[in-house]
Amino acid sequence: MTEPGDDAMHPSAPEDHTDVVSAPPAEAEDVEEYFARIAAAAGEDGRLAVAVEEMPGWDIYPYEIEGLRLKPVQPPADEEPARRGEHAADCWCASGFADADDRLVWSNDRWRLTLSVDTGLPVMLMLMPLAHHDLPSLPGDLAAEMGQLVVAVSDAVEHVPSVGRVQLAKYGDGGAHLHLFFLGRPARMLQFRGSPLIDWEENLPRVPLEVLQANARVVAERMVVHVGGAPGTLGRDAS
Repeated sequence: MTEPGDDAMHPSAPEDHTDVVSAPPAEAEDVEEYFARIAAAAGEDGRLAVAVEEMPGWDIYPYEIEGLRLKPVQPPADEEPARRGEHAADCWCASGFADADDRLVWSNDRWRLTLSVDTGLPVMLMLMPLAHHDLPSLPGDLAAEMGQLVVAVSDAVEHVPSVGRVQLAKYGDGGAHLHLFFLGRPARMLQFRGSPLIDWEENLPRVPLEVLQANARVVAERMVVHVGGAPGTLGRDAS
């Protein structure tokens, strides 16, 4: 029997230092120059041709090519829109984590792993720190621990019987609180390989909650064994 891992996992932070930058940002291309290149390649209607030799030509591409066209490319906005939680006091985490325990897969005193209950995949999870950080501002000790957790969660997801591979995604365009997605690609469903998985996921029938929870218990058990922490009840009576 494998003993549970030590929950006191506190990697030391790397020393801070200032790099000498030899390529100042002012010398790099700005977004207007970037967009001008796109506009020059687009047709009169502002549409780019579908690159059928790229993703649309893959055997895993989920859509038929006939009639497919890209939307007109819009010019850059005046500024990036504000995300929810740009300031810690405005983030949903300021009032605590209200996820029901039936969706909490695993946690320790710095991180939590939660279950998406609206998905067509065998399992879809989200990892986030309890403290308010975005990826570019993540402190060194949490960054080091995140790397270990990414490995542990990936291993755990790939032990779910119906999962063939795990995919990792980070977007962050809507919320400023760091959140990483782990997508369990169904085993032997070869059309679902690669980046089209997220397109398939939105069109697949929803997996029943009790099935998602049973799959997530596999993840929870392996997480506790390998990195400590505590599992959520995932629908089971805590008593």
